[in-house]
Amino acid sequence: MSDKKSVGILVPCFNEEVVLPQFYSRVQSVIEKIDSIDFHYIFVNDGSSDRTIQLMHEFREKNSRVHIVDLSRNFGKETAMLAGLDYCDYDAVVIMDADLQDPPELLPEMIHWWREGFQDVYAKRKSRAGETWLKKTSSHLYYKILQRVTNVPIQVDVGDFRLLDRQCIEALKMFRECQRYTKGMFSWIGFDKKEILFDRDPRAAGKTKWNYFKLIDLAIEGITGFTIVPLRFASLLGSLLALGALGYMIYIVVKTLIFGVEIPGYASMTSIMLFIGGVQLLFLGVIGEYLGRVFNESKHRPIYLVKEYDGKKIIDQINRN
Repeated sequence: MSDKKSVGILVPCFNEEVVLPQFYSRVQSVIEKIDSIDFHYIFVNDGSSDRTIQLMHEFREKNSRVHIVDLSRNFGKETAMLAGLDYCDYDAVVIMDADLQDPPELLPEMIHWWREGFQDVYAKRKSRAGETWLKKTSSHLYYKILQRVTNVPIQVDVGDFRLLDRQCIEALKMFRECQRYTKGMFSWIGFDKKEILFDRDPRAAGKTKWNYFKLIDLAIEGITGFTIVPLRFASLLGSLLALGALGYMIYIVVKTLIFGVEIPGYASMTSIMLFIGGVQLLFLGVIGEYLGRVFNESKHRPIYLVKEYDGKKIIDQINRN
């Protein structure tokens, strides 16, 4: 029996036919040089509409260590990663994007630090080629805000590219919420972490699936999923506005008793009403975000459904979810 450690390479894919052959070839050239590790692939097809799933099956025909989790539709990258973790039966897993912005050449260094005893070896970006100034600036600002409003030590400029050992995998599988922010979960679980730095390249081919609307949605998931500071801020500001309104009311009453009745200014009254109304709508929106999360989680729907695993239809969805 081999005493080699086994490592799964988890790759969530959505319409990656343009870059997937290049990704597979480049990863293969790296892992073939690491004889001491038994590598496996876990490709998760997240409802692709191109030839992504066909390419995965072509890889599997040539390599029995390629495994395919074919989801029934597009559930999103965060859910696709959970599906891959659920089907990972190895000593460790490396999560990678197929666009080659996560360089496979870092795998030997990750393996080295894992063998040194670190349980979460994550790659931090020194530079981010191919990204606009607006995206870099907004990302930096977002992480600063998130770090201030949560007691979880969120890592800055760190994505999903990392090696996780078996204990971390089992910990992450315990998070069964349907609205997921995995970057926060990586920080929340703790364990012994090791940072390695790299320069992030632009996509090798194809177009990014992340637009600003999706990024904003993910940012909201991160804030509402890991802190209730917005609710507390709403309560505090609401209390201050109530005290201010009470003070203004006392002022009007006293002024009327002393100087008599006068016609109040229309402009000032309208401005105050619009301001308070706008704040109330803002607070209702914040409360709605948290209430929406409660509503979605209370339905207890499966987080994802698998159509096939390694070409075989899955009938044990309840057991897996």
